[in-house]
Amino acid sequence: MAPSSHTSALLSAKRRAGLSFAELGARLGQDDVWVASLLYGQATASSEQAEALLDALQVDASLRDDLLAVLTTFPVKGALDPVVPTDPLLYRFYEILQVYGLPLKDVIQEKFGDGIMSAIDFSLTVDRQEDPKGDRVVVTMNGKFLPYRKW
Repeated sequence: MAPSSHTSALLSAKRRAGLSFAELGARLGQDDVWVASLLYGQATASSEQAEALLDALQVDASLRDDLLAVLTTFPVKGALDPVVPTDPLLYRFYEILQVYGLPLKDVIQEKFGDGIMSAIDFSLTVDRQEDPKGDRVVVTMNGKFLPYRKW
């Protein structure tokens, strides 16, 4: 998945500013994963957040209006191309769903009933857990359960 020109401009500015997603999140009052999703065009910032982000990134005035518009516009979410990701890290998440998707569905529905986990009322965090055999990546998905309605 090649990043859009807006994403490339924002990520380049982030590198030049030497700021982490966590540092940007602290300035915006948001989680680092949410900030990353914003830069990748998968979230929408308020005008104030967009201004604060562009200030933190010291974005050139010639790009500012265009990036403000992009950051505050509702995005088309989940537009992966190709559908099966080829990046090894992204592919592992795809593989996890292929292997554990149906088991997860069954366990969730066994515990909660017939329904889904919301991706709208949702948070996602990434943490590092030190381990003598190699540090671990801890991904926590936290979504509201939405039961299917009967009518």
